[in-house]
Formats: sequence, structure tokens, C-alpha cells
Amino acid sequence: MSETSSSATPLSARDAIAQHVNNTTVVSEALESARESASEYGVAVPDTMTGAALTSLMALTSARRDGHPAAVIASPAAGVVGLHLAAGLGDDGVLTCIDPELEHQSLAKSAFRAAGIRPNRQRFLPSQPLEVMDRLAADSYDLVYLDVAPAILRAAQEKAWPLLRSGGALVLTGALLDGTVADSSRTDRDTVAAREADEYMLQLDDAYVMRLPLAAGTTVLVKK
Repeated sequence: MSETSSSATPLSARDAIAQHVNNTTVVSEALESARESASEYGVAVPDTMTGAALTSLMALTSARRDGHPAAVIASPAAGVVGLHLAAGLGDDGVLTCIDPELEHQSLAKSAFRAAGIRPNRQRFLPSQPLEVMDRLAADSYDLVYLDVAPAILRAAQEKAWPLLRSGGALVLTGALLDGTVADSSRTDRDTVAAREADEYMLQLDDAYVMRLPLAAGTTVLVKK
């Protein structure tokens, strides 16, 4: 007797939602090309649901401001992340991309060029995030996106926090390590660092904290 689709393991509710979102979301040619280029270099990129959340969050935070909205991206996937943010940033917004790898910067520049993002709306800093964020102007950004190693999560949060205006958002992708932070038996360096960063951020008095089951567990801090 042949196997039928009815014998397949049913999708979880979350997987079913993700499948529906993926099947019904229109992706631009520029974004699809950026994803493919990132994949060729082994760079992990936000999935469709995470990308939509980034666009909406960018639109919400930048809508509160007069003048030019701005975002910082510290991630090897700056090209894909930047396209999602640019969709919510407006035509006069500026993206600052931080990554020490020139190949990653080249991918981002190609993605932005394909999407028609003007050169004066983008700048690239070829440095490690912890080394360069101090040089950025305080109280000047609407959103900061951090894709950093678990060991430096807290340090990166502390460096990024002064950059945000009131009402701005700090997005720490993968901060919950696919939920392993909740496993007390995990005592490896990365898990302990991520767990301690999570506990620290929950205690911040000047932030609204939102933790989401997106991109391996994303923490969003909104500055009061």
C-alpha cells in the first residue's frame, strides 16, 4: 500500500502559520536575489515572518520622528536586513551597516543598488560592532539591529542603547538561542552568556522588553 499524504506528520500550529505566510507573501526580485547571494556565501538571513516584523517595526519607530529616520545594522546579512528595513524607513531614511567582512558589505551594496536605494542613504563601517558603535551619534537612531555572538550580547546591547532615540527599538536576533537559554542543564559559554544577557535585559528600567519566537528567538527592547 502506497504512503499517502494523510500519513505525514501534521504541521505544528506555528509551522502551519509560517507556511501560510511564506506562501502568500510577495517577495521583490531584489530581495529574492539578495537572499540567494547570501545563501551562496553561507550567510543566514531573516525568514519571511521576521522580515515582515522588521519592516513594520521600522515603520512604527520612524513614524514618530521629524526629520530623517535612521537605522543601524550590525550583521553579516545587512543586505537582506537592510531591504526589509528600507521598506519601512521611507525615502529619506539612512542605513548604517557595520561588518568587518568586505564580502558581506559587497553583498549589501549590490542588494541596495538592485533595490534602487540611493548611495546617500547608506553608509558602511568595516569594523567590529563593539569597536565602532561608540563613534555613532547618541540619540540619533530609530532602530538598531544586532546579529552578534552570544558572548557579546550584553556588551553589544550596552553599546547600542545610547544610540536610540526615545521610542526607538533595539532588535537582538537569535538572542534566545532557539530556546536553549531555558535549559538549565546547558552550561556552555554561549548559553550561559545568552541566559545572563536575557536576565539582565528583563531588569532594564528604561525599556519595554518583547521576546518573540522569530529567528531563533528575538529580543526587542523599546526605549522609554
